[in-house]
Amino acid sequence: MEYRRLGNAGVKVSALSLGSWVTYGSQVDVAAAADMMAAAYDRGVNFFDNAENYAAGRSEEIMGAALKRLGWRRASYLVSTKFYWGLADGPNEKNTLNRKYLMQAIDGSLARLGLDYVDLVYCHRPDPDTPMEETVWAMSDIVASGRALYWGTSEWSAEQIRQAWEIADRRNLRKPQMEQPQYSLLFRDKVEKEFGRLYGDIGLGLTTWSPLASGVLSGKYAKGIPDGSRLALPGYGWLKERYPEPVLRAAAALGPIARELGGTPAQLAIAWCARNPNVSTVITGASRPAQLEENLGALELVPKLTGEVMARIDEAMAPAASAMRD
Repeated sequence: MEYRRLGNAGVKVSALSLGSWVTYGSQVDVAAAADMMAAAYDRGVNFFDNAENYAAGRSEEIMGAALKRLGWRRASYLVSTKFYWGLADGPNEKNTLNRKYLMQAIDGSLARLGLDYVDLVYCHRPDPDTPMEETVWAMSDIVASGRALYWGTSEWSAEQIRQAWEIADRRNLRKPQMEQPQYSLLFRDKVEKEFGRLYGDIGLGLTTWSPLASGVLSGKYAKGIPDGSRLALPGYGWLKERYPEPVLRAAAALGPIARELGGTPAQLAIAWCARNPNVSTVITGASRPAQLEENLGALELVPKLTGEVMARIDEAMAPAASAMRD
């Protein structure tokens, strides 16, 4: 396993990490979570990603129970959570980053996870209704209290991240350290263009999510939507609309390239993300041990992604890029 600094922070995260979105609480129970987390940990994975609203809090409970069962040294792994959507419908309990919500949210997550602190905590989405300074103060105070070690953002714009960083800089507060954006062969612009200056200017780290674009880049949908796949799950019909037929065909074109390199389409897509030097870690997901093993094997392909191979990948994905713009 390769370990990378989280931007300009001293802490290091494994180049591939394991997340719980979609799987924990809907496809994975405590026993399965513990088994897969153990397998990942044995392969060098040290970062496990979560969020308050995943499975309405159940995901944190499952991960917490798994961690208790595993009994690892707390210093040997990192856990994250994220706040914004909330778990209740009160005016100060959902779709907000106000101080009242954030201070209660961190305590709730720690209770569900069974931890004294999380390593990384994120503002899961920007909040246009709360003054940025209030959010920055609250997140800084959470870190100062020891309930989290670093704070950052998820799916914020470069302008919003810089504004938060500058407020923290002026007030001598803890600054946002990392962003968690979607990044894959189908979603590239934010990481590769919009955030460009932030890497050098403020030392932004990235913990990217959905390297397989909800499984589309794994090639599993080339011949239709199999039972049990993410596109077949109740409540995920929006994914079918997001990825039209030309995208699925382009994803299937990755297969021959992956096989030439001795890997699978999923491994190729994950390796492509990990090849970016600005990416601190690529968050992967798995509902089965075999899927986890396949994903972790992606690191073996990274050195094989030469300029020529990268050009072939871009050519194969060009129809998908056009379809996504349309």
